[in-house]
Amino acid sequence: MDRYGDMFKRLEADNAGAFVPFVTVGDPCLETSEKIICQLIDSGADALELGLPYSDPIADGPTIQAASIRARQSNVTTAQCFELLSRVRQKYPDIPIGLLLYSNLVMRAGLDTFYQRASKAGIDSILIADVPLREATPFLAAARQSGIKQILIAPPNASDETMALIGEHSSGYTYLLGRAGVTGAETAAEIPAAELVEKLSQYRCAPPLLGFGISKPDQVKAAIVAGAAGAISGSATVNIIAQNLDDTAAMLRQLDTFVGTMKAATQKD
Repeated sequence: MDRYGDMFKRLEADNAGAFVPFVTVGDPCLETSEKIICQLIDSGADALELGLPYSDPIADGPTIQAASIRARQSNVTTAQCFELLSRVRQKYPDIPIGLLLYSNLVMRAGLDTFYQRASKAGIDSILIADVPLREATPFLAAARQSGIKQILIAPPNASDETMALIGEHSSGYTYLLGRAGVTGAETAAEIPAAELVEKLSQYRCAPPLLGFGISKPDQVKAAIVAGAAGAISGSATVNIIAQNLDDTAAMLRQLDTFVGTMKAATQKD
């Protein structure tokens, strides 16, 4: 099953791009997290990008770091996260679900063991934030063996050599960085020039989804106009959780509105 391929075909027929929200599994606790993830899907997310709680998320800004802290304070374990994701997969068999995490979580479990566990839980893709392309070979091998798509990052200043390697090894989608630095809604994405997206196409890279700094519908629209296949929004989504920790019903209502508005912006003219 190629859920990403099916998603992109559906979106092409709908003349639209993808909207992909990010949240940390287990934030602020397992019960609420499961409600959040289901709400994101019910509200129209085309795919999900999900983090696992981790003590040192170096690629993340304070908003997503705080999400990991909340989950860890609730004593959420990786095993519990996979159990939750298995339930989500049973309820939603078609939506692409990706993990965005750090190598220590993978290596602690064992490379092959982690990927097989993810595959069994119904995960479609894995992106390792702190593994550069030149060190990705064992992760790519584990992904192929388990049927997982290894997501690769294309930075804004990627060389032709890097683009060629991404084109050779990418599958699912390509994570196109909207700017340098760490995640965060405070700093807007610097929407890539159409030439960069065209170069990804030239090297036959998997469809690019723009991430980092996507917090508003006009940024989603700009990403689509620039030729990206869609946009990923993490900190803006997690901010809604953080602002409504004492009122889950209000949190879910605001997430519903946010996803609907961001998804509407993916419609092409």
